[in-house]
Amino acid sequence: MKAFRCGDVVPGCLREFLGQDQEAVLAQVGEHARRDHGLEPDEALVRAVQERIRDA
Repeated sequence: MKAFRCGDVVPGCLREFLGQDQEAVLAQVGEHARRDHGLEPDEALVRAVQERIRDA
């Protein structure tokens, strides 16, 4: 399992994500970024998230 905390990239956001692998977490985070933050994931955002995904 992999985990990611949105607040590690977007200060103040409390959402956390769990997935079987990095790709599953990235899919969830991408949808969250669009829906809740109005962000379209670009290369820099994806890289920032990938660097902070950890084992759960």
